[in-house]
Amino acid sequence: MTIQEAQETVDKWIKEYGVRYFSELTNMAILTEEVGEVARIIARKYGDQSFKNKETDMDLGDEMADVLWVLLCLANQTGINLTDALQKNLEKKSQRDKDRHINNPKLH
Repeated sequence: MTIQEAQETVDKWIKEYGVRYFSELTNMAILTEEVGEVARIIARKYGDQSFKNKETDMDLGDEMADVLWVLLCLANQTGINLTDALQKNLEKKSQRDKDRHINNPKLH
């Protein structure tokens, strides 16, 4: 699925099952919550924290998909074509950082 197809799929789902989009502010709060859930799993699986007893079945992929879902909602609501935005962002990073990381001794 392309990014554009993902945006269209989310929009179709919202219109068919979701009644309407939550407000942009509500979706921003939900996005923050979902990123926090990803952070919790990362901290426990790859960091120094341990899982609580009932957290053992947490699915990192599912939580990342929740983040993507809400980001797609926000893009749709604000008229952002994420394919175009990502392409522009990659061009910006390629120009700005073309020598930055390769010359960073911390990365070698």
